[in-house]
Amino acid sequence: MPKRILQGTVTSDANDQTITVSVERRFTHPVLKKTVRKSKKYRAHDAQNAFKKGDSVRIIECAPKSKTKRWEVIAQ
Repeated sequence: MPKRILQGTVTSDANDQTITVSVERRFTHPVLKKTVRKSKKYRAHDAQNAFKKGDSVRIIECAPKSKTKRWEVIAQ
């Protein structure tokens, strides 16, 4: 099974080697036929502490690194 790759914006870089990434997805509501925006936050591993709040990043699935981290940043 291929690993998922998501793109989002860094919302927090307060922790060491960890960033919080907000990923937004858009879809059409099945009944209302209206475009709906939903966002979800993921915690990702950033080994070099290279990314700061507001940066656009891509993250990829990985084996669990801690209790909450299952994603890591792809070097851009």
